[in-house]
Amino acid sequence: MSTRFTIRRMRPADLERILAIENASFGSEAWDRNLFAGYSRTCGELFLVVAEGTRNICGYMITCTRGGRAELVSVAVDPRARGRGAASALLESTLRRLRRRAIARLSLMVKTSNDPARAFYEKYGFRKVRRVPRYYEDGADGWLMALPLAIAVPFERE
Repeated sequence: MSTRFTIRRMRPADLERILAIENASFGSEAWDRNLFAGYSRTCGELFLVVAEGTRNICGYMITCTRGGRAELVSVAVDPRARGRGAASALLESTLRRLRRRAIARLSLMVKTSNDPARAFYEKYGFRKVRRVPRYYEDGADGWLMALPLAIAVPFERE
């Protein structure tokens, strides 16, 4: 039996749950309240949460757009809810929203040591663009990955 997910924009009331997911996912490297509040203001339409059913928020994804391009800034799923499709539901909803906005490219950074995340993104067509030395605060290298988004071209009759 598959889990039914609800995807919606983040609301200010969601912040405590997002912080709990962030801390459970990233520990000492977790972002703080102020950073999430800032992304809520600047990337609000693409700051999404996922809930199992309609109530239990189990993850979030932040994507920001600028000049026809988008960057997936952060994603986390509660460790207790992983493996049930929440991250896929978030990414698929984000991709639909970006295509509706005619965004041409989505990029992201992932730690070179994070093979499961890299494989997840590759499953959706992301490709490594280049290695970025010491990208992360802990000194770890990152992979810049990108996905060109197909933009529908209206059919023209000859």
